[in-house]
Amino acid sequence: MHKYLEHFMQHVISLYNGTPVRRLLPDPAEAVLPGVAWGRFDEALTPAFWAAQAWMQELAGGEAFGLGNTLAEEVAACLLGGHGAPAEVGLAAYGRVRQAMRGTAGVNGGAIESMLTTPLKVGDRLVRYRFAKQRSRQLGECLARIADFDEAALDDISLRDALTLLPGIGPKTASWIVRNRRASDEVAILDVHIVRACIHMGIFGAGATPARDYAKLESRFIAFCRAAGTRASLLDALMWRTMRSIGPSLAGLRPASNPSSIGDARWGREHVRGRWIEQGRSKS
Repeated sequence: MHKYLEHFMQHVISLYNGTPVRRLLPDPAEAVLPGVAWGRFDEALTPAFWAAQAWMQELAGGEAFGLGNTLAEEVAACLLGGHGAPAEVGLAAYGRVRQAMRGTAGVNGGAIESMLTTPLKVGDRLVRYRFAKQRSRQLGECLARIADFDEAALDDISLRDALTLLPGIGPKTASWIVRNRRASDEVAILDVHIVRACIHMGIFGAGATPARDYAKLESRFIAFCRAAGTRASLLDALMWRTMRSIGPSLAGLRPASNPSSIGDARWGREHVRGRWIEQGRSKS
């Protein structure tokens, strides 16, 4: 005689073109990766939460990637918005440089430095770009060297690896460029926000350091995305926005609860991303 165990599914309900649609997620106690439980989708920052949010984002039209129209523009955007530059400041710097790049005179390191040393308008403030000298030199060299790239001949990983050979571009910035150019799901942009989310879930260990272990952590993140049935490119962007809005401290959020303590008939409602979602339990 075979003994069958009862499994319960989580129901996520959203609206698509005015019609309710449903996604089923596994029982909170089941593992999405070895040692990592799905958790409840209506509990913030669990694997099930991210899977539900990514699914609803896809229903809403997905994500728009890309800050430039060419590889050169994307390199400029991501290099200027890289480590240490707040997103708004990086975009302001890129906007100024991009305008010059689209002109007829061309740009070089000296011209870029002149543009970056002039205060930038960010909202109602004038701010200085902190890395004007260093990044203008790096960007000038990058623009000269990528003129020889045969972008179409390179797959996503090969393009990322080639970009890491350019000055000022490490694996995170190179992955950002590739993701933006190709909406690639083969790379991950492991900045502090993504790392924080993955540590909270238990996908990464508490001491995860992309600077030391980028390839290993990227592989782990992509494995999670595949197991959760989400696109890495979309989830990366979604996590970045969400974790950035939360801020550097998760002190106000309790860790994921022990899924095995959740009662079989428990129901909950949350208003997430402007849609009502409902958690119920049904046997499958």
